[in-house]
Amino acid sequence: MRRNGRRACLVLTDAGTAEETQMKIAIIGAGNVGGALAKSSVRAGHSVTLSAKDPAHAEAKAKETGARAVRSAVEATKGAEVVILAVPYAAIDAVLGELGDALAGKVVIDVTNRVKRPAIAESVDGVSAAEEIQRKAPQAKVAKAFNYAFASRHADPKVDGMALDGFVASDDADAKAKTLALAGSIGFRPIDAGPLAMARALEALGILNIALQMQNGWPWQSGWKLIGPTPDKKS
Repeated sequence: MRRNGRRACLVLTDAGTAEETQMKIAIIGAGNVGGALAKSSVRAGHSVTLSAKDPAHAEAKAKETGARAVRSAVEATKGAEVVILAVPYAAIDAVLGELGDALAGKVVIDVTNRVKRPAIAESVDGVSAAEEIQRKAPQAKVAKAFNYAFASRHADPKVDGMALDGFVASDDADAKAKTLALAGSIGFRPIDAGPLAMARALEALGILNIALQMQNGWPWQSGWKLIGPTPDKKS
């Protein structure tokens, strides 16, 4: 569905009906991924606030994307219903420490990948960053999404006119519904990937995509698409 040239963001309610909504989104991190998700989210009609370790970076990226920049992660999350963690995995503990109780009750979307160098295959080790985040921020509603695609595809999730698949894993119904709705609104084909434990599989997809680019000298433009009879699930 489109409204004024933008994709409508439909969230499934507890009553099983779909309601159009504009989300208030905080993006922590103003690098390539944070900037690309800000751009596509603003384009979809969402209200986006950006923060970065260096406030000047957030300001610059906000001017590029139409988002609003603030000077701290805590300030970014005020009033936000969805918080996207678009920082390197190594920075997650510091960000969670800074935010503390500010994440309570909020949907937190983890887009990180735990990449171990130089033995990148060791990154696939049976655990996931998303589950670690849920354990460290138990009052947050964590979802895993978008880590399996590169920034170029976050900004434009289509290849040859075909929408790439946007897989979402979460244990929380509200987090899953909002993240699926966000994925659809920015141009992915949203797919429910199951519980948060499936973040292990989604992170493995992300690691595989990274490894393939490195091994083959590919241009970091790839995403994932299931080909075959995969009709949308009837509600």
